[in-house]
Amino acid sequence: MRVKICGITQPDQGVAIANLGADALGFICVPQSPRYVTPKDIQAISQKLPTTTLQGASLSRIGVFANADLAVIQQTVTLTQLTGVQLHGHETIEFCQQLRQLLPDIELIKAFRIRNARTLTELTTYEPTVDTFLLDAYTSQALGGTGHTWDWTLLTQFTPQCSWFLAGGLTPDNIQTVRDTLAPPGIDLSSGVEHAPGDKDLHKVKTLFQQLQCP
Repeated sequence: MRVKICGITQPDQGVAIANLGADALGFICVPQSPRYVTPKDIQAISQKLPTTTLQGASLSRIGVFANADLAVIQQTVTLTQLTGVQLHGHETIEFCQQLRQLLPDIELIKAFRIRNARTLTELTTYEPTVDTFLLDAYTSQALGGTGHTWDWTLLTQFTPQCSWFLAGGLTPDNIQTVRDTLAPPGIDLSSGVEHAPGDKDLHKVKTLFQQLQCP
């Protein structure tokens, strides 16, 4: 199971989380977010990160954008050498195709806020273009990072052609249940392992990985 910890804002916390076992770290490139980091911030954090995970794979560094201009995304990726881009807004399939042409070598993740089973059927048109889906809770208050859970039973028959992350209300306390009932290929946590937005609770992160190692 691939583990992504999102909303990294501090170099020391990023290093510690990578060393605890994370496969991917997420950086919020949305200025309105309390977890927002500038390209210079991402550079400063990335310079201190290990290049590989504990399993020996490349550590993924994902920039999270929402309804951003193509030029802004491309410039940020170029400056920070991100390995992936997560689109967490209302980006169309055409936008994703254009971004794929501009940045053919990055991992392209498209996030969807799931209201109901019908939302899942709308994902199929994106499958040929994106590498990974991220399925998050729907709320009218924010695009993500709210800690709200949702009806994960909608995913029991979900078998897309691409990989996917489960997000939305995941914590060290419920992760075993999620793993055992859904076995998602990836999980994404932010507020579930925080003291406050952007301030990660390393004890919770450590507990998360301990829980994932339990049989």
